Amino acid sequence: MRLHLVAVGRRLPAWVRSGYREYARRLPPECPLDLHEIAPGARGRGADTARAVRTEGERMLRALPAGARVLALDERGTAWDTRELARELSGWMRDGDDLALLVGGPDGLAQRCLDRARQRWSLSPLTLPHGLVRILVAEQLYRAWSILAGHPYHRD
Repeated sequence: MRLHLVAVGRRLPAWVRSGYREYARRLPPECPLDLHEIAPGARGRGADTARAVRTEGERMLRALPAGARVLALDERGTAWDTRELARELSGWMRDGDDLALLVGGPDGLAQRCLDRARQRWSLSPLTLPHGLVRILVAEQLYRAWSILAGHPYHRD
């Protein structure tokens, strides 16, 4: 099973790239995490924000690997604790399908992306910067995997 982080945004700060890479590289070869960066929709003075979100959504849906299970990162999603995430990861790994995690742009995910998702995951009730979300997702996936593998990274 491959994990795919499909995220709006390009050219993020070095600390984001470094933090994401650190946790992505820790995942084992049987559960790699690949980043698919999606160009943001046009924004600015007088821009149509709804159109930008739709454009991002179309790009995200085109980037989905064939047959992948889709999970949307959404503030209205289910908030899992780390052990619950590990159980979810175990089920996804058992199913064997790739998993695509969708992270929207500054105005969230397009409705078509939310509709396509089989599950929604809320990292926090807080509003988080998109770069930090990439790092948090990578770290939490690594932590969940380490629990399943009996690795000492996670301590209760």
